[in-house]
Amino acid sequence: MGWIGETIDTIKSIQIRQLLTQAISLGMIVTSALIIWKALMCATGSESPVVVVLSESMEPGFKRGDILFLHMSKDPIRAGEIVVFNIVGRDIPIVHRVIKVHERENTGEVDFLTKGDNNREDDRVLYAKGQLWLHRHHILGRAVGFLPYVGWVTIIMTEKSIIKYILIGALGLLVITSKD
Repeated sequence: MGWIGETIDTIKSIQIRQLLTQAISLGMIVTSALIIWKALMCATGSESPVVVVLSESMEPGFKRGDILFLHMSKDPIRAGEIVVFNIVGRDIPIVHRVIKVHERENTGEVDFLTKGDNNREDDRVLYAKGQLWLHRHHILGRAVGFLPYVGWVTIIMTEKSIIKYILIGALGLLVITSKD
């Protein structure tokens, strides 16, 4: 009958108690992942402690698909640091280097100008209309470490959504058909 037939027979033979046990196990896995994410947020001071580099703008330092680990402290941000920032009207955070720090004389607040290492010009064209500088509230965190290529899983699942659904379906089938 083959693997598919055996899988269908296994699904048919599942009892309510077994189904509930597996549903609770799946719920615990999801809950654990959320707890770990929230703990990382607290430990790093960043609302997004891990990001994937999505473009080639930071090459050769970071390549598309690298995972960056972020930390956000009260220490001043300096020129040369790699930061991840959000811009109003853009859904996806941007990973670029701070190239200039500007302190406002009247308030003492510090503003930042960024640029991708692989880009010719600064990021003012990426900022919101009329915005010339980033402010502290735009910064999600500073890069403190990275894992090369691991983020390709995320990129592939984002760009090819069918793969995401196949993976989720396969994992669901694995949970349903696993034996205690």
